[in-house]
Amino acid sequence: MSVFVTKTSGHSAEITWDPEADDPQGYIGTAIESDQLAYALEALGDPEGAGLPAQRSPEQAVQAAASTAALASVLKRRSAQQVVYLHDELKLGWRTIAKSLLDDPEKQSSIRRMYNSAQRQAETKGDA
Repeated sequence: MSVFVTKTSGHSAEITWDPEADDPQGYIGTAIESDQLAYALEALGDPEGAGLPAQRSPEQAVQAAASTAALASVLKRRSAQQVVYLHDELKLGWRTIAKSLLDDPEKQSSIRRMYNSAQRQAETKGDA
């Protein structure tokens, strides 16, 4: 993967990627063009109001929340797919994955739920 986030100066950064190789489904492009990434970063940087007080109207606040939720949903699915890879391809154990992702090796059942969710999604995709 050749997605790069480069700090350019001060509080600025530049994101570069190859749309064909790095984003064939268009998720990165959509996240940027629809302001999902901007809203999510704003929420990430605002621990008290999750980025919503910065919005000027209820409609903008709803748009910000919807954009953040949409990006979070995609990332949640991707994270579950990564669990499948860590377990099936790299042969990492549930405890190791739970420690790495959730900082608690006892949360194996949470990791297994993520794994099962990704498996169900893959099966549903195969049926389509």
